[in-house]
Amino acid sequence: MGKLLRSENAMIAGVAAGIAGHFGWNVNSVRLLWVILAFVGVGSPVLFYLVLWLVMPKAKRKSYEERMQERLQSPGKK
Repeated sequence: MGKLLRSENAMIAGVAAGIAGHFGWNVNSVRLLWVILAFVGVGSPVLFYLVLWLVMPKAKRKSYEERMQERLQSPGKK
């Protein structure tokens, strides 16, 4: 497994998207789980999210050329 990084596919800070990408999970499921835990856990998951936001490094943005090269190498993905 690679390093845990915040994703560019972010709604707030990219923490949930980074976790989902790292483990190969659906990002919307991880986001929904955060919301449910925030209500059930009486706010402690929100604090945990903020800590992860500060601790997790942000993923490096790929250039346009790198993204197009990846797309050309894997024609089955869109």
